[in-house]
Amino acid sequence: MRVLVRTLLTAALVGLALLIPTASAGAEGSGGDGPRFRALIFGKTAAFRHTECIPAGTVALAQMALKHGFEVDATENAAEFTDQNLAQYDVVIFLCTTGDVLNAAQQASFERFIRSGGGYAGIHSASDTEYDWPWYGRLVGAYFRDHPGVPGVNQQFQTATIRVEDRDTAATRALPRRWVREEEWYNFRTNPRNLVHVLMNVDESTYDPRGYSQPGGSPPMGDHPIAWCHRYDGGRSFYTALGHKGVYFKEPLFLAHILGGLEIAAGLEPCRGENPRLDQLARQVVRDCNRDGDLDRDYPLGALRRALRLVDEDSRCARKIERAIERAERERERQLRQIYRDCSRDGDLDREYPRGQLRRALRLLPDELREYTDCEAAIEDALDDRF
Repeated sequence: MRVLVRTLLTAALVGLALLIPTASAGAEGSGGDGPRFRALIFGKTAAFRHTECIPAGTVALAQMALKHGFEVDATENAAEFTDQNLAQYDVVIFLCTTGDVLNAAQQASFERFIRSGGGYAGIHSASDTEYDWPWYGRLVGAYFRDHPGVPGVNQQFQTATIRVEDRDTAATRALPRRWVREEEWYNFRTNPRNLVHVLMNVDESTYDPRGYSQPGGSPPMGDHPIAWCHRYDGGRSFYTALGHKGVYFKEPLFLAHILGGLEIAAGLEPCRGENPRLDQLARQVVRDCNRDGDLDRDYPLGALRRALRLVDEDSRCARKIERAIERAERERERQLRQIYRDCSRDGDLDREYPRGQLRRALRLLPDELREYTDCEAAIEDALDDRF
């Protein structure tokens, strides 16, 4: 299969040869002293095979590498997951993989790669991969559950609105605040928000999210992250659920999203969820819990989420922290509703709110409030007044 994939890569490079002579000379972001980073595209499938995503994605990534000054190899041969081979790369891209694709020795090599500071980028069904390997599940952030396409209920591919939560990252900087596009919208077995830095979520009010795993459709997720990044076990991880159809890999905004995600995974750009103050508080949460099995004070939600990543998921402390997160989330939702009631009443905010709450209220502003009230302007004015 490597021969076939290398043929696709060669075709991509030949197709651009008249425009860009080499990947490192004259490429955007390249200083001319070698590639910005090296990536391995891994497209093996052991279950459902995405017949469009893998070849189209491979060609698109090859073209992207040529244009932006990095190098890619591509393979579907899991035997290449050895310590020696992986050491050549800064990031490994799981491109629409499915099922159990690595054996125990290959898994161990990949774990060592991440622990030594390597990067992982997962695209679309990378979350539909290695369900019996818990370490991988934590790396990707969440496992795939299902997607729409329930006979007689909804369509597999629907147009929906993505809400970009963090617009100050390489993976989101080129995107509009509300990004409307078609996709096969994944639902996940768990909500990854407490374990990762969410970059984007999909607004379930703009499409029918019920999935095929239950008769009549599985329940919506509610809060529905769709792309995220985080640090994990010494390395870096970026995941996006987008990318089912081959034609999507010709969309400029989607390609900008992928390029930025690769730069995050390769360590060239930060995952903006990093916050030294919250990291310090997270360690304090863990010490507090380990001391007597309880939390003796209230902590910020961000610190609690970071602390959850530091403890064993089956421990007593994990359960204590999860309950504290639930309480903090309920309080945050109460404050969000209060902001909306305040601004919808007379088009103004009659009291001061924390800046973080205002940013979140603006990001999640419902369409009906955006269209029929002055809430958007009131929240923006309040944010401007804080400068």
